[in-house]
Amino acid sequence: MVSNAVRHTKGPAALRVRWSSPGTLRIGAWDADPEPPEPPVPLERLGEVEDGRGLALVRACSDLWAWQPLSRFGNRGKYVWCEPTAA
Repeated sequence: MVSNAVRHTKGPAALRVRWSSPGTLRIGAWDADPEPPEPPVPLERLGEVEDGRGLALVRACSDLWAWQPLSRFGNRGKYVWCEPTAA
């Protein structure tokens, strides 16, 4: 998620990792671009492409993922997060 934020947006990006509830890890990336991320394509449909797998991997490894637009102190952006599947 952070590599997507750095690669596909201009400006700052940040990583946040926290326990959102007992036993639930939430990993998220913030960037300054308010545009929503492209919806992930199922991994089996990607074949041998060399890019475009970021959110597909997040979706495949997570119980839950989402994004939300942000506005804080007049700055707009978005936050993309996931809750990884317990192993």
